[in-house]
Amino acid sequence: MELEPYTVRPEIFEYLLDHPEFASHVTRTLKAARYKIWREAGSLWLDDGWGVKGTFALAHAEPGLRLMHAEGAYRSALPDIKGRAVVALAYRFQPAPQGRQQVATALTSFVQIDSAVVRILGKMGGPLVQKKADREARQLLRVFSKVSRAIEDNPADVYARMRERPDVPKQELEEFRKLLRVP
Repeated sequence: MELEPYTVRPEIFEYLLDHPEFASHVTRTLKAARYKIWREAGSLWLDDGWGVKGTFALAHAEPGLRLMHAEGAYRSALPDIKGRAVVALAYRFQPAPQGRQQVATALTSFVQIDSAVVRILGKMGGPLVQKKADREARQLLRVFSKVSRAIEDNPADVYARMRERPDVPKQELEEFRKLLRVP
């Protein structure tokens, strides 16, 4: 999945990538997503608020690329669909009007399903799983874009809203404030 480039300051984009727990506070504060990410027993956990819950780990990071491994389940009225994924987020910054920067993002995922129900469905299950994976990838990229636009449009408002939340870690909030260049 790719998304049209959008304006963002590289240091803010990469800070949020490198601080996923904090980034999930930002997404919830801005009502861009329900994602909740937390650290427990040495692992990062993710609950997307719509039935997907599991662990993930950053396998590799370099400028322009993040590789992650995820394991979890999609819980719905049907039996759980369990699986694993390797996710690659590729991004590149490029000049934008008025001396700004924009980022072009592409998300690729490789999913292995461990669900007996999907295996029984055979060929019918594959397209359903792919459709769900594509929808999740598109949604994640849209969240990145929405959060970045809110920060670009009014960083002081984003900071003020974050500061009102008692569950936001103070140290990261202060680091974020400095990146936002808010007094």
